[in-house]
Amino acid sequence: MRRCCSGRSGLIRCVEAVAGGRIATLVHPSRGEDNCVPNQRRVAMRLASPPALAPLTARALTWAVLAMGAVVLLSNILVQYPVNDWLTWGAFSYPLALLLSNLINRRFGPRAARMVAWCGFALAVLLSFWLATPRIAAASCSAFIAAQLLDISVFDRLRNGHWWRAPIVATTYSASLDTTIFWSIAFAGTGLPWISWAAGDLAVKLGMGVFLLGPFRALLWRSAPRRQNA
Repeated sequence: MRRCCSGRSGLIRCVEAVAGGRIATLVHPSRGEDNCVPNQRRVAMRLASPPALAPLTARALTWAVLAMGAVVLLSNILVQYPVNDWLTWGAFSYPLALLLSNLINRRFGPRAARMVAWCGFALAVLLSFWLATPRIAAASCSAFIAAQLLDISVFDRLRNGHWWRAPIVATTYSASLDTTIFWSIAFAGTGLPWISWAAGDLAVKLGMGVFLLGPFRALLWRSAPRRQNA
């Protein structure tokens, strides 16, 4: 039934809104169709809500830990081969650990990323004390876990922005922390020009961080889930 009201100075007017076969009538003129806006907004919010993080299965965790272990092993090997007097090839491989951490964080959330980081730290301890002097090993392990945890935290805070913002900012902060911790613990007080070495090392890491934005974008899964209940 449709009823049209035009008297009494237009105090009541009828609005016909067909939605799923139902008809809404008698909408007050001071509100008009705005009564429908809250419902429309609620529907839009539900449609635009961020997807849930993917569950971390045993298989996914295994592959993530193996990948992190491979990066740690590669970095510990390459750090023994210098590019020049102030840089080793390890500076080029280390950002891969941050790339992997960011991908895990994006897909599975910060808890999963921390779990993988601690597994990588355990492997880093074994490899570092086996392949390096105790001081270098302590510096390497301390820098690794501190940088990883900072990277995960910063990335999680920025995950809802543009896709490139979280990885580039997180990598910048974590690479800076990693460089500061490693070089200061490993070489402070030795008389060596470690500050200039650290500056060159950091420049390479930051450059690699920008370069790896392409692989980060390409390696994202079907979607890039944002933080919901991590």
